[in-house]
Amino acid sequence: MTCPLCGQRKAKRNCPALHNSICTVCCATKRLTEIDCPPDCVHLVSSKAHPSATAKRQQEADVAVLLPSIRELTERQYQLFFLFQNVIAQARPEGLSRVTDLDVAEAAASLAGTLETAARGIIYEQPPHSPTARRLADAFKTLMEQVREQGATLFDREAAITLRAIEQGARTVAGPEGPGGTAYVDLVARILQVNRAKADAPAKGSSIIVP
Repeated sequence: MTCPLCGQRKAKRNCPALHNSICTVCCATKRLTEIDCPPDCVHLVSSKAHPSATAKRQQEADVAVLLPSIRELTERQYQLFFLFQNVIAQARPEGLSRVTDLDVAEAAASLAGTLETAARGIIYEQPPHSPTARRLADAFKTLMEQVREQGATLFDREAAITLRAIEQGARTVAGPEGPGGTAYVDLVARILQVNRAKADAPAKGSSIIVP
């Protein structure tokens, strides 16, 4: 049986998410990015417990690419950065559309601009052009509201700084498809596999708590 994802290699590995068998290469390269893997998948659990040398090199390369856009963030902003990234990873656009790097950049820029003008006493919103980016910006705002509802201190200024870092990364980390591709979205999804604990737990001494 041929792998239904690549149509080239032999399907040897059962995929609980697709209810089908796929090849080992597609399993290793598409998990949690193109495949919505359940947390109890034996292949996912094994990859986290015993990452291959190739996976480790990929993780190190991903971090090196992402670092320029986040190196100036404080610990609180770094934590908020990954909370926003979780929102991006969980976004499910309508129909056959997907969240692209351009959607992420526009959503982050739109909300950052709104927060920056509000800090100067001006209430002015510039919603993103695409429906996907607008929904993503709304999801960012919902996250901020949830954090504050739990009693955390979250300043608009630090949220704006974090969103600008996301915008910078989404605009500069571009693959062959350009900003309309998903190079940045896929990169952060891979990093979240190894930084999930940091993204899901408040840093020591931080007042940000996770919804």
